[in-house]
Amino acid sequence: MTTEEAIAQFRTVYASARAEIGKVMVGQDAIVDGTLTAIFGGGHVLLEGVPGLGKTLLVRTLGEVLDLSFSRVQFTPDLMPADILGTNLVMETPGGRREFQFQKGPVFAHIVLADEINRATPKTQSAMLEAMQERQVTAGGAVRPLPLPFFVLATQNPIDQEGTYPLPEAQLDRFFFKLLVGYPTREELTEILNRTTEGEKVIPQKVVSGEELLALQKMVRQVPIATAVKDYAVRLVLATHPKTDTAAPITNQFLRFGSSPRAAQVLTLAGKVRALTQGRFNVSFEDIAAVAAPTFRHRLIPNFEAEAEGVTTDQIIAQILRDVPRDAGLVSA
Repeated sequence: MTTEEAIAQFRTVYASARAEIGKVMVGQDAIVDGTLTAIFGGGHVLLEGVPGLGKTLLVRTLGEVLDLSFSRVQFTPDLMPADILGTNLVMETPGGRREFQFQKGPVFAHIVLADEINRATPKTQSAMLEAMQERQVTAGGAVRPLPLPFFVLATQNPIDQEGTYPLPEAQLDRFFFKLLVGYPTREELTEILNRTTEGEKVIPQKVVSGEELLALQKMVRQVPIATAVKDYAVRLVLATHPKTDTAAPITNQFLRFGSSPRAAQVLTLAGKVRALTQGRFNVSFEDIAAVAAPTFRHRLIPNFEAEAEGVTTDQIIAQILRDVPRDAGLVSA
């Protein structure tokens, strides 16, 4: 298969998945694109928004569009790690003997919807850490691999904080993107009413299997990136570290901590996915800049001054993008 044919195949699959999701979801194009970018980049997604905006619907639709196993976990304060990972149960064999057998939890699926993840206790939240990073869980005295591909798509409500447990930075960093789900427009809300109160339920078609998705993820990693563009991603990450020589002015003013090296990996992979969706087999400066907000949004920790003045992380990211020059004079590889 030539490079042009590979790019065309990727764009076809991406466009088909986007179109099938669009049969169910109204609007939210940026959220759909962000979620698909993370999926093809091999990462997890955190969806934040008030109830009723379609976060859960998006994830369930994605599970229908991708020919993958899907499970949902409703996170609550009384949820225990074993409720997610699984546990050993005493089972009776056909011969009448009793033995321990491991019963897999809902995490043993290709796509796991962690609904309202911030409502579970830190002990239960931490049960997802190994699964998200290593694609495996340690339970029942053994290390058990998860099915591949494996994605965690989590939702949380930013308003109702009573009885919630904010995700620790270590877990937030394991999410590829953090996407903010906004309100629909007047036209979109009208279309939502037309689809949900008048018409019949639309069932999206499956467009890609697990094996095909793994192959496309491998293809994403093969997209070349010039040295200058890669250096731009590195300089963006370094610009978020306060009290350093590379810090942007707004970083020193409004941030306590900057992003981890994982942000540079996400910028690169997401940039490669975006390049393929644009029909290119190379990453541009614009690709990196376009994915900066969802990459950095949950990896920057504002200081008290930022919170007091109402400065958001998105505003800080936008200013960093303006302050960091795209081409630092390096020769492309």
